[in-house]
Amino acid sequence: MHFAFSPDEVIRIVQPREVRGAAAGTIRGIASLAAARAGDLSFLGNAKYRAEVAATAAAIVLLPAGHAGEPPPGQCWLLVDNPSLALARVCARIEHSLWPKPAPGVHPSAVVHSEAVVDPSATVGPLCVVEAGAQIGARSHLQGQVWVGRAASVGADCWLMPGVRITAECVVKNRVRLQAGAIIGSDGFGYEFVAGRHEKIPQIGNVVLEDDVEIGAGTTIDRARFSSTVVGEGSKIDNLVQIAHNVVIGKHCIVCAQTGISGSTTLEDFVILGGQVGTVGHITLGKGARVGAKSGVNESLAPGAYVRGTPARPFVFEQRLTALRQRLPELFQRVATLEKAAGAKPPAPEAP
Repeated sequence: MHFAFSPDEVIRIVQPREVRGAAAGTIRGIASLAAARAGDLSFLGNAKYRAEVAATAAAIVLLPAGHAGEPPPGQCWLLVDNPSLALARVCARIEHSLWPKPAPGVHPSAVVHSEAVVDPSATVGPLCVVEAGAQIGARSHLQGQVWVGRAASVGADCWLMPGVRITAECVVKNRVRLQAGAIIGSDGFGYEFVAGRHEKIPQIGNVVLEDDVEIGAGTTIDRARFSSTVVGEGSKIDNLVQIAHNVVIGKHCIVCAQTGISGSTTLEDFVILGGQVGTVGHITLGKGARVGAKSGVNESLAPGAYVRGTPARPFVFEQRLTALRQRLPELFQRVATLEKAAGAKPPAPEAP
């Protein structure tokens, strides 16, 4: 990845509160504090790396406002409110300059039904399929092998990476980004056990992705049994997540990788689920609730709750239990010693 910024350009992008020192030359790389070399941009995003600031060879370092000290000659410190966010804005500028900008139009190998509507400013890439009644909005880009099903719609300024599947009648609104292999509108997993057989329940609803949603690679979102499975405005879903039928995810939620959300679960706004979280169905996770990684949630959570573990318990309580579990071998040894001193007989082994 090749780019070049002058120090003044970096300053204009991040708008620091304070500038200390000066760097000469062009910024051509981004690296951690320890790995940075001359000509690199680095940042202090975690206080545990504070000691590495003094030794870094980076030309420009993004530091939190109030950081003490002065840079060595030839190095520039930019003091900002949030170094990680400042770096993200630099990276956004790099991404914008490097991101492919395909010419509008339909690739000759694509199959677009005569009853589909593709905005003239949109791009439909090689081997894409756009079925009857589907709509592709202004400036949206469908990369290779994207499938947009019957009567589905894609709004304006969307990016659909290779292999994305949007099935019939699903709705993708504006500025949505779908990573490679995401599937929007797979069948919900519903069956009734009748006369010794699993009888399939038809899934006749759809999926709605609101504005500014991002969906990770390989993630699957099931269509609703009826009505809609919904991902709210600005929510971000990581790779390899399973979202079941009739789930409703609110605004600006974060769902991390390998999480599974069971059917008819509701996540209110600003909920955060760590990696490999699992939920049962038909519960509500209140506004701003947070669930730690590898947790199992089997009941509704109050707004603002912070839980972890399986079953999920209040975070501080679960931390105490974790600490106590580590002492169980010592506790059993102490009990055995006390029983021996008291002359107690050990319990008889249970029958298999």
